Amino acid sequence: MPVLLKLLTAALFACLSLAAHGEKLRIVTEPWAPYVYEEQGVMRGLDYETTVIVFERLGVEVQWQFLPWKRCLAMLDQGQADGALDIFHSHDRDALLLYPSEPLSDVEFVLFYANERPHPAQTLDDARGLTVGTSPGYLYGPEFSNSPLFKREPAPSHDANFGKLLLGRVDLVITDRRVGQHVIKAMGLEGKVSQAPAVVSRQQQFLAVRRGAGMDLLVQRFAAELKRFKQEPAYTALSAKYGGIQANTASGGTVEHHESSAQ
Repeated sequence: MPVLLKLLTAALFACLSLAAHGEKLRIVTEPWAPYVYEEQGVMRGLDYETTVIVFERLGVEVQWQFLPWKRCLAMLDQGQADGALDIFHSHDRDALLLYPSEPLSDVEFVLFYANERPHPAQTLDDARGLTVGTSPGYLYGPEFSNSPLFKREPAPSHDANFGKLLLGRVDLVITDRRVGQHVIKAMGLEGKVSQAPAVVSRQQQFLAVRRGAGMDLLVQRFAAELKRFKQEPAYTALSAKYGGIQANTASGGTVEHHESSAQ
């Protein structure tokens, strides 16, 4: 049997298995605008809308749930969710999760500071003795996570992190460049918060699912359809809609994610 036909058959069986039990694929994620977020009761975002289109083409129904990222990871561990949107690849989770070969998008973690207390860090060494606001469950790369130079202080949301930054409760905030810019605009912080030059790490975001019957081939089918969609004008238009975010259309090397997922 040709390989493509095998993949199509396996994906169909996986979809039929879900349908036979009256189930939807349970996907959890944390608001991570402009990649995935809710606005006036409507879910939006480049990675969310891309994933919806791909699953529609595969005939898979999805049940979505927004939760704090740490809770998303706990639900995956406990089998209460089938997958997570915008998660980084972590070798520690290879026994639990399957990652498509095609990433949804690329993340660039940078630092932000309050203009009233400027810390325009060129490198992580410039953060020596400072406190950096983080998000629970996110992996920012080993250089950041293992550094003894500064203190890391988590906050329950990105808005809370930037609020603490304005109050002087943290000296810097680390998050994705586009996410930070979105938060600054949404909170009306233009002129109050600036981005430091330092780039802490670059990573790729995926839609990952728990290992299970048929899931490995479903993931392969998802990757193939995602890659195909990225070549279409519809994806170009969707990318432009969210500020020209460009996802990596080539399968890259293994990296650690969003707990890594961001999320």
